[in-house]
Amino acid sequence: MRSRFGAIALLAIPGVLAWALCASAASEPNPARQAELRYMVQQDCGSCHGLRFKGGLGPAILPENLKGKSTEALARVILDGVPGTAMPPWRPLLTEDEATWIARLLQKGFTDAP
Repeated sequence: MRSRFGAIALLAIPGVLAWALCASAASEPNPARQAELRYMVQQDCGSCHGLRFKGGLGPAILPENLKGKSTEALARVILDGVPGTAMPPWRPLLTEDEATWIARLLQKGFTDAP
């Protein structure tokens, strides 16, 4: 019984890894869309969060300010906005994968260069 479970687990591992790789690849926008998203972040997000993202009308969104916040939580804020604040929802313009990509970009530190 134990060896049967081990064999099944060994057979399942490649499938799980392949699924994980496909899932992460699916969330990465193509290079042309990445350029559009970078421009949007710089212009649209920068208009409230400051062109250097150190804050303005909206709070600072530098990596040190985002520590402790999950990528998923940041993507939700990007997509749904924050009611009662100036943070608008971007869901009409972005997919969930794009919002997640932007959240990761901000967590690692936005730069103009790809």
